[in-house]
Amino acid sequence: MLRHRARPQSDASAGCDCVTDNPLPYVQWFRGASPYINAHRDRTMVLMLGGDALAHENFDNVIHDVALLASLDVRLVLVFGARPQIDSALAQAGVEARYHKNLRITDPATLALVRRVVGDLRMQIEAKLSMGLPGTPMAQSRITATGGNWVTAKPLGVIDGIDHELTGEVRRVDTAGLIAQLDARCIPLLGPFGYAPSGDVYNVAYEEVAASVAAALKADKLIALDDDRGLLDEDGELLTEMTPGELEHWLETAEDGSDAASERARQARALLWAVRSGVRRCHVVSHCDDGALIEELFTHQGSGTQITEHSAERLRPAQLDDVGRLMELTAPLERAGVLLPRTRERIEREIAHFWVLELDGLLTACAALIPYADSGEIACLVTHRDYQGQDRAERLLRHLERIARRQGLAQVFALSTRTAAWFMEQGYRIGAVADLPEARREQWTPERASKVLTKSL
Repeated sequence: MLRHRARPQSDASAGCDCVTDNPLPYVQWFRGASPYINAHRDRTMVLMLGGDALAHENFDNVIHDVALLASLDVRLVLVFGARPQIDSALAQAGVEARYHKNLRITDPATLALVRRVVGDLRMQIEAKLSMGLPGTPMAQSRITATGGNWVTAKPLGVIDGIDHELTGEVRRVDTAGLIAQLDARCIPLLGPFGYAPSGDVYNVAYEEVAASVAAALKADKLIALDDDRGLLDEDGELLTEMTPGELEHWLETAEDGSDAASERARQARALLWAVRSGVRRCHVVSHCDDGALIEELFTHQGSGTQITEHSAERLRPAQLDDVGRLMELTAPLERAGVLLPRTRERIEREIAHFWVLELDGLLTACAALIPYADSGEIACLVTHRDYQGQDRAERLLRHLERIARRQGLAQVFALSTRTAAWFMEQGYRIGAVADLPEARREQWTPERASKVLTKSL
């Protein structure tokens, strides 16, 4: 099922309304972005920019965002296309633009114009990456863009009886050469070209170059910039998350014959190939909306479409490295008196009983199953306040109940002061303190008057 990310709502399972000061919006945003800043540091991302993106009035802002990513130690590769610019140059020169199945047929005269246009665009991008005027977002930034013959190509050949001449396809990528540039904190800048051992130059679709480079580098992300805000469903609604299978189905109905739809479909096919070739996540974001790239990478809700082989959110056992984040997650409920405070030492002792949901390095929910003889306690069930109302508590609860069944436990129970109604909605019934295992009964505190909720397995 195709998904539309919704902004977080309230969640009865968290059981608290946190009272906090009201910091300035940019302070709140910066705090919320910090897990993503840490998660993206030293990660490799390939940006795929079409000629429309380069010509758009918002491109200066895109370059500023690229500089911001570089300053945060993101390892970047930029791959750009030039279709509209090439077509315009061909028209001005009186040279017919020839295509077969949306692939340019590149004869020597066309290639000469392609090389001139791409070279000019490359210089423009390099100039923008060099901007450092005081008062601009790139003030005092030092960004080095590099070029090289990292993509080896071969001729596309004859298709349906039509010789594509100097149109090529990727044969291999010089992974070691690109990694050396990234290690030196340079940004490799690649155009729609590939080079042959014979010394020939081939015009290669920039989408293919970007996908091949991302796969060769085992990049964490391949990001396509599009004139739409992402991939849209039949009703024009944004599809925020897709699996490769869903993207494949989307492609079956995507093309409507327009140039924009054809280019979008080419990008989507490249993303589909990349994610199935080992790229962890692919994205489609707008090159028209100022800040869309930053919003996609550094906010919970994102701005565009994300494609990943598996759900971006993982359910996994907690580890010792999670203790600090677990304390941050539970702290608001402990301050509100909803949860009993847990010391670091106690969480470390019980860490083997905890499970967490993790999204981009952020713990969105946690819970523990503490075994007592023939029953188990569902404890410390907490959802991050920015992710409430999206069934995470239900997912964790069902998971812990399955574990309890596998362990042969006869029942599970929970103690709650604020969320009894929610547990009853999940099939629990009100019990008595006498229903608790003896070891847990001895720990029960009358002054909290927690309700006992039980469920037979």
